[in-house]
Amino acid sequence: MVKVRMYGVFRKISGVRELDLSLKRRQMKLKEVLDELCQRFPGLLNVLFDSELNDPRPNTIIIVNGREIGVLNGLESLITEEDEIALIPVLHGG
Repeated sequence: MVKVRMYGVFRKISGVRELDLSLKRRQMKLKEVLDELCQRFPGLLNVLFDSELNDPRPNTIIIVNGREIGVLNGLESLITEEDEIALIPVLHGG
């Protein structure tokens, strides 16, 4: 199981602080794991992903095993059963 920790609005939408997510394969790309998460919690889709870019990075800081995905392989980072993902919303002001 992959442990997913939710913060801020992601916690509010999903109703959970953390959850264990079972992977369909031994390794999956981070983007695939996020897609699975959005299927489980449909309300996350429009908040987690930027609608124009179809990318979560403008709206979310994503940490895998204590490292921001920008220093890994981004959305192509391979996730395995032992990994931990944290989703932290980015606050936008105007």
